[in-house]
Amino acid sequence: MLLNYILEFIIAMIATIGFAIVFSAPRSELFFCGLSGAIGWIFYSVISVSLGAPTFGNVIGSFVLTLFSRIFAARRKNPATIYLISGIFPLVPGAGIYYTSYYLIMNDMATFTQYGLSTIKTAGAIVMGIIFGMAFPQSWFNKVFGPSCRK
Repeated sequence: MLLNYILEFIIAMIATIGFAIVFSAPRSELFFCGLSGAIGWIFYSVISVSLGAPTFGNVIGSFVLTLFSRIFAARRKNPATIYLISGIFPLVPGAGIYYTSYYLIMNDMATFTQYGLSTIKTAGAIVMGIIFGMAFPQSWFNKVFGPSCRK
């Protein structure tokens, strides 16, 4: 099981770095973008598997991702969005969006509704995690994690 989580962490990190490159994140920040995405994914994965609650996993994963993005922003003196936008990539329900659209076009309303509600629930969970993570003032992150606290 641990080996599976290590592999997921590495794959999520590589995927997030690729996404950060596509969206022109600064070259010096690619590792931290990848790290933020991998950390968010691991929290999602562990909670989803251990508790059997993927929606709660999305809330916690995006919350932890947001906190790490804000910590990296304070440490690296960059906007948190560099890490947050890249890092959210593994959590976004891309397949759910695709299948929702597909079944709408195919006029299969029962399956469209099933995928659509699941996708909306996942997206809402991600938004809630980000809102909770943004509830703390950035000045707190700057004070606790900023470069001036280095010794």
